[in-house]
Amino acid sequence: MTSCTPRLEALTPKNLDAALGIRVRPEQEFAVAPVVKSLAEAYVHPEAWPRLILDGDRAVGFVMAFFDIDWYENGTALRSGLWRLNIADGEQGRGYGRFAVDSVAAEIRHRGGKELYVTWHPGDHGPENFYLRLGFRPNGEVVEGERVGVLELG
Repeated sequence: MTSCTPRLEALTPKNLDAALGIRVRPEQEFAVAPVVKSLAEAYVHPEAWPRLILDGDRAVGFVMAFFDIDWYENGTALRSGLWRLNIADGEQGRGYGRFAVDSVAAEIRHRGGKELYVTWHPGDHGPENFYLRLGFRPNGEVVEGERVGVLELG
């Protein structure tokens, strides 16, 4: 981690270009949508919670969470979790991803949630090992080719 303390910031006209400039490593592009797609989805999904990850004045990543969505679209399961996590190429391995997940977990706890869900694309350059190291456990579900993991927040 650098000497500054990372923080999350809501998207504004002033930091939009910085958010749009976040690019993951080329070999990771299969595993996460670009920030521009996330922001378009946030525009049409009110449950989205997009945030820029800053360290000092430097944009180092982007995270988007969701809260209490109807997971199966039939009223049987409300879930909260991590929708997107983009850590910029050159900024990975410095604790920003862990900071983002911890921040989403704190927000879910603040809202009364007990579990944090995430999905990931399997593959050599995907985020599976990162999520497993943080304590996520696959729950056996697969959604649109992605594995579903859950982190107990108790």
